[in-house]
Amino acid sequence: MRNRSVTYSSEATFQALADPTRRAVLDLLRRGSQPAGHIAGAFPVSRPAISKHLRLLRRAHLVHEHREGRHRVYQLNPEPLRAVDSWLEQYRNFWKISLTNLKTFVEAEYANEIQQPHSHKPNTKTPKGNR
Repeated sequence: MRNRSVTYSSEATFQALADPTRRAVLDLLRRGSQPAGHIAGAFPVSRPAISKHLRLLRRAHLVHEHREGRHRVYQLNPEPLRAVDSWLEQYRNFWKISLTNLKTFVEAEYANEIQQPHSHKPNTKTPKGNR
């Protein structure tokens, strides 16, 4: 067997992840390999519809399929999800910086409020029109 590098299309991965049913299938497969019939039974859609979802997940390399007797068994392949994780990392950094800046601002405002004496005097000025 020759050693070959496998590359995954991040576009295919994102397209596959765009559908909530396919994401739910991946969630189901996180628990371990499942026969196609068991996967189909977990959803309120037809078996042919689940077969199409599995085919798309297989083409995106998000699942591997193998035969055990008469059954097709599917297993999660998390490797293509690295592209998704890498893309999301940029947003994690954005939110981390944004939330750190917000925390710094709120703490500075709070410190200013504590340092400034509060005057609770009622406003005794009369409006110009009521003199």
